[in-house]
Amino acid sequence: MKTYESWARYPKIRNQQILRADSPSSALVLPTDDRSVLPYGLGRSYGDSCINNDNAIIETSALSCLISFDEKSGVLKAEAGVSLAAILDVFVPRGWFLPVSPGTKFVTLGGAVANDIHGKNHHKSGTFGCHVKSLGLRRSDGSYLTCSLSENELLFRATIGGLGLTGLITWVEFQLIPIASPYLDTRTVKFRNMDEFFDVSAENDSLYDYNVSWVDCTSEGASLGRGLFMAGNFSQRTKNKSRFAPALPFPCDAPAWLLNSYLMRSFNTVYYNKQLSRTVDALTHYDPFFYPLDAILNWNKMYGRRGFFQYQLIVPFDHDRSIIKEIFIRITRSKRASFLAVLKTFGAMESPGLISFPTKGVTLALDFPNDGIATLNLMNELDQIVRESKGRIYPAKDARMSPAMFEISHPRLNEFKALIDPRFSSSLWRRVMETT
Repeated sequence: MKTYESWARYPKIRNQQILRADSPSSALVLPTDDRSVLPYGLGRSYGDSCINNDNAIIETSALSCLISFDEKSGVLKAEAGVSLAAILDVFVPRGWFLPVSPGTKFVTLGGAVANDIHGKNHHKSGTFGCHVKSLGLRRSDGSYLTCSLSENELLFRATIGGLGLTGLITWVEFQLIPIASPYLDTRTVKFRNMDEFFDVSAENDSLYDYNVSWVDCTSEGASLGRGLFMAGNFSQRTKNKSRFAPALPFPCDAPAWLLNSYLMRSFNTVYYNKQLSRTVDALTHYDPFFYPLDAILNWNKMYGRRGFFQYQLIVPFDHDRSIIKEIFIRITRSKRASFLAVLKTFGAMESPGLISFPTKGVTLALDFPNDGIATLNLMNELDQIVRESKGRIYPAKDARMSPAMFEISHPRLNEFKALIDPRFSSSLWRRVMETT
């Protein structure tokens, strides 16, 4: 039986009524009582933005059709329940790729819009919402609207990054990008500390369309923030068809003691030292480059039944890099290192979304095992640094930020509130609005 929970498995779900969207032309399905609804795709949001405790969710898997495609322009129109994986399977062999992709392809189009996903090319291409032409939106009052920058513009801007709260997205029309090969010319650069990361990033950002860095959160002192910078451009070259091992399922819920500080430190040390030379160039298929974690199905079980927290922040650039350094110092001092820490710079391209997360600066995404109050205290410490630097927290990966932090993270929040569908809500929304 499918479980409609968040990917991080925290907080635990309770008493959700399951409704289903049959087709874009069908009327919106609503509870017969006053319970609210929330669209649900593939459940890859990490916190409570995709759950609706004591209310109802609208399952969108039936919205699974590709509607139209213009071979000349690369504009695709598809229903909102179509996954990015399905789009890649169809269009990569035809020479097209997603304009922006997150770290998993198991995301629906509706989810990509509702969370205004970002990826390894934000410094050049912005968010997914920057490439959306138009979308279909069903509202609880019975209206069925086409939204774009020229039609129902405010609802269009509210729906991009709007966390599923403006209505049910039924279809999305967006721009694909042409590629000559499914392979990328990639470069991996080993950096010794945080200062080297910024230097390597500055040297390579303009040269590569895609980049991201893995960072060792257990390193300290002169090695604080050491890691691997990984960059790539789609290549003109190709290989004979590669044989990829099928994705393997994580076998079971891991015991709570598995991801202890010793294992974290050992893993980070081995992973950092797996590359002997400073720079390695390669021809890499798009799948392991963009989606390394998708090779392990249900990898969230690695954190056990208690679940985990993902925490993604963005802070502005500062001349001495002190903000991001202080964040790493707090993490290493806490001895609660992240198993998966991803560091990247965001560019200046603005999203059309009213409450979209990305803005120009440095973003860090972290996974913390759920160790209860100790983990929560660390994230509260990090919140304080983010707040003082006028940074933001990503709601699609949040399960605990305060209403005050949410408000700081969304300077256009009041404009957004006026456009929410009155029958739509989520556990996250009620939490950050301090309502029950």
